[in-house]
Amino acid sequence: MECRLLVFMVGVKQLLQDLTASGGGLEGRRFIIVSNRQPFAHVRHGEQVRVEKPPSGLTLALEPIVQATSGTWIAASSGNADADASDASGRVRPRPAGVEYDLRRIFLTAKQQQDYYTGFSNSTLWPLCHIAYHQPRFEERWWKAYVQVNHIFADVVADEVKDQPAVVFIQDFHLAILPQLLRERCPQAIIAQFWHIPWPNPEAFRICPWRREILRGLLGNDLLGFHLTYHCNNFLDTVDRELQARVDREATAVVSSAGHNGRSRTSVAAFPMSVDYHRIQQSARQPAALMEAENLRHRFVGSGTGAPRPAGATDRKLVISVERLDYSKGILERLAAIGRLFERHPEWLEKVDFVHIATPSRTTVRAYRDYAQAVDRAVARVNATHSTAAWTPVRALHIYVEPEKVWNWYRAADAVIVSSLHDGMNLVAKEFVAAGRDDAVLVLSEFTGAARALHEAVQMNPYATDGFADAIAAALAMPEAERCERMRRLRWRVAHYDIGVWAREILRAIRQREFDAQSPQFSAAAPSHRPRPRAQHDDDVDEPAATRLTRAHRQ
Repeated sequence: MECRLLVFMVGVKQLLQDLTASGGGLEGRRFIIVSNRQPFAHVRHGEQVRVEKPPSGLTLALEPIVQATSGTWIAASSGNADADASDASGRVRPRPAGVEYDLRRIFLTAKQQQDYYTGFSNSTLWPLCHIAYHQPRFEERWWKAYVQVNHIFADVVADEVKDQPAVVFIQDFHLAILPQLLRERCPQAIIAQFWHIPWPNPEAFRICPWRREILRGLLGNDLLGFHLTYHCNNFLDTVDRELQARVDREATAVVSSAGHNGRSRTSVAAFPMSVDYHRIQQSARQPAALMEAENLRHRFVGSGTGAPRPAGATDRKLVISVERLDYSKGILERLAAIGRLFERHPEWLEKVDFVHIATPSRTTVRAYRDYAQAVDRAVARVNATHSTAAWTPVRALHIYVEPEKVWNWYRAADAVIVSSLHDGMNLVAKEFVAAGRDDAVLVLSEFTGAARALHEAVQMNPYATDGFADAIAAALAMPEAERCERMRRLRWRVAHYDIGVWAREILRAIRQREFDAQSPQFSAAAPSHRPRPRAQHDDDVDEPAATRLTRAHRQ
C-alpha cells in the first residue's frame, strides 16, 4: 500500500522574502541574531580545516531567516580554527560558500566558557527549567561569569548596531541578562528573545538566588517568545510573584520600570517552533538519500554489530531514537521500557531492532558524563538479558550525525521514539514526520511541546514503564492503513506550520510592536479583542501568537 500527501505550500525562502521585502517587512532595519551557539565552526583536522555545522535544531530553524534578511549572526566561537577564519572584529572572512549573512564571533576565555556555559547555563539554568528531577547547582562564581559574558555580548552587539535601526533577536537561556543591557545601550533597537526551553512554575524557579536579576534582564525585551502558552503563563506568574511590575493578563504582557525612559512593556507570546518541512522532505526523497536509507536498513535490521543482516531478518522492524546524550531526553526510561516490552510482549523477541543514536553533549559537565556511563550500563543490561545467538536488541551509536544524514535514518525507520522527560518543543519529532516513510510511526512523550500539536503520534508517559512498553508494542503491531493515515495527518500539521510560518509570526509581532510604539495615543484608546491566556491544564494546540499580537498593544 502506498500513501501520498499532496500539499501546496509557499516555500520557506519565499515566505521570508515576502516578509522582508521593501515596505513589507523590517522597514529598513538590520536583522541581528544573537546566540551562544554559532551556526557553523571552522574545525582543524590535521592539515585540513573544515566548516562544520553543530547538531542543533536552532541552527536549522534560524539560518533561513538570517539568510533571507542578509543579516548578522553574533555567537561564541567553538571551533579550534575559528580565529584563523575571522578578522580582528571576529567577523568571518571570507564567507563560506552558500552563506549570505555575516557571522561575528566572540572569543571567550577557557575560564569564562567553563563558568558561564558549563556552569551557570548548563548546571544551573538547564536543570532548573526542566522538570527531570536533576538538582540544579547555584555557584556564585558561575553567576558572576554569566553576568560578565552577557556584558561581553552586549558590547559586541552594541558595536554592531551602532546608531542604526535594528532588530536584535536573542536566542535561549544563555543570554538572559543581555536584553536589559541592550535596552540601556541601544534604545533605538527592537529587542526580541526566544526562550527555547520550558519555563518552570514560580515555586520551582524561586529557589534560584538570582531569580529577580534574570527576570529583570528578560523584561528588557520588547517581545519574549516561548513554545507554549503554558510556559508564557508560568513566566507571567513568576514575574507577578517576584517583581513590582504590572502583569497585563489580557494582553499577555508585563509593564515595568525597566526601560531606559523609566517604563517598558514586554509582550509575552507563544510561537510553537517548527522545521523546514519541504526542504527536509525533498532531501529525504532524493535517489541518493533513498539508497542510503535502504543501506542502513540492510546493515542494522537483524544485526547487533552493524554487519550485513542475516537471512530471515527481512521482516524485522527498525526502531530508532535520535537525541543529544542528555538526562532530560529520557534515554534510561526508554531502555527500561524496551526491556519491559520483551517481558510483556515476548512475541517481539528477535523481531525488532532498536538503534539508539545519541550525540555526546556537554561532556565537561560531570552529570552528563555520569549519565552517559549509566546509559552504557543500561544498554548492556538489556542486551545481556534478551540477546540470542543471532540477535542483539539494542545498538547504541554515541556519535554525531549530520542533519541530512539523520534524515536518511528517519527514512529507514519503521518507527521513531521520542522519550523526553520535559522538552520545550522537540524538533526531532517534526523532522521525522517530514523525512520518514509514509507508513512509519511516531512514538512521542506527552511531556514534549510537540505533543500539543502532533495528536496522531502514539503518545505515552516515559515514566510509566509498562505503559511505555505497551505503546511501543502498539506502534509495532499497528495495521498499515492506520499507520499511513496517522502519518498523513501528521504531515498536514507540520507542513502547514513550518519554520517559515513560525518566522513570519515572530517578525510580524516585532513589526506590530514597533508600529504600536510609534502611536501610543491610538493604541491606548483601541479596544482590546485579545483572548485571555489559556488555563495551564489546557492540552489543546497552542494558538500561534500573531493574531493576539497584531491587535492593539496598550502603552
